[in-house]
Amino acid sequence: MKQLAWFFKWILKAAIFFTLFAFALNNQHDATVRFFFGQQWTAPLVLVVLSAFAAGLVIGVLGMVPRWWQHRRAAAMARHAPPVLTDSEKPSATPPYGI
Repeated sequence: MKQLAWFFKWILKAAIFFTLFAFALNNQHDATVRFFFGQQWTAPLVLVVLSAFAAGLVIGVLGMVPRWWQHRRAAAMARHAPPVLTDSEKPSATPPYGI
């Protein structure tokens, strides 16, 4: 059963790869990206799409970094802080029964 799941996973990866490869082969025409002040960039459509994906990935990671630093700082402080006892773990002032 484990080998069958592994096989289907690789079939899915191959299908995704060949789909994207066919997309790249079918979209080799030049695309022009026009920026402000008359600037423009002409490149194959595949490179334009790939660069837009990469830019989105970078922006997403950079947007996540401050929260990640905050989480690491809180985890480091929790690691070095003394443990907090709950009410059931705190020692009671009354002696146990039988004493």
